[in-house]
Amino acid sequence: MNPVLLGGENRSGTTLLSIVLNSHPDLCVGPELDFVEPPNLGTHVLEAIELVRSRDPRAVGPGTSSGDPYWYDAAHFVKQCERFGIGYAELAGAIRARLDRDGGNLVTLPQRCELIRVLSEARARAQGARTWGIKLQRKIRDVDEFARIWPRARFIHIVRDGRDVITSHLHTVPDWGHKDVETAARDWVEIISFARHRAPSGRYLEVRYEDLVASPEAVTRRMCDFLGIAWSARMVRHHELEHPLHRNPWSHPAAEKTKARLTQNSVGRFRRELGHTRTAQYESVAGDLLADCGYERSTGAPSR
Repeated sequence: MNPVLLGGENRSGTTLLSIVLNSHPDLCVGPELDFVEPPNLGTHVLEAIELVRSRDPRAVGPGTSSGDPYWYDAAHFVKQCERFGIGYAELAGAIRARLDRDGGNLVTLPQRCELIRVLSEARARAQGARTWGIKLQRKIRDVDEFARIWPRARFIHIVRDGRDVITSHLHTVPDWGHKDVETAARDWVEIISFARHRAPSGRYLEVRYEDLVASPEAVTRRMCDFLGIAWSARMVRHHELEHPLHRNPWSHPAAEKTKARLTQNSVGRFRRELGHTRTAQYESVAGDLLADCGYERSTGAPSR
């Protein structure tokens, strides 16, 4: 199976994109799996599985938080696997099998990616799909590293107006989102610029969030052409289908919205909520790339 790997800045519509693609009968596409962050994907995650299973407060708190920061990354990975439909026993079994085979503790990036492949292919087979996928999220900036490990993978990068992205950070996920406008703008520019520069030719596609919600059939057909699969009308009826994320959301901030029909309600949100001063700050950093991506400036802020 050749994977499809999704990316984008947080709050850019990556979860929506994964749900839309997962609606295709040939695709099994899950949410993000932050598999690089835990110290290892071996014994550390095995211990975290037992803590999460028993709802130990060291690993389980409100949402995906944990009482003990030491366990956060591993426990968060376990919960993300649940969002993908990977149960505790299945995850533990796959880890033990890799430990027996590798003789190491699943520390290197290739070892981590191999475990993700094994888990994701199992999910795809269970779903009757031919191709698996997950969200790399902001790691799309390192697309070249994953392209070397998965030489036949395809990458889809969803880009959203950065001013709406920072607005969502400030008002929807204030606990963990960007709090500084200029830092957010620099990160948005960096992720897009790095991904474009590092992406392997012919294996990288950019789609805009605004186009997906405005013209879902046209954009999903474009993605299917890129992936070399026939288009399915199920992709524009994602809200009528069941998805593992909705069964085990673990307080995912986008889970509820992905149950609804596509709308353009959030397009241009910054015009109502960000304010002129912060919009100008954002455009002074990211204005050139905003224009390159097809977004009109709304202030006269000079680029820096």
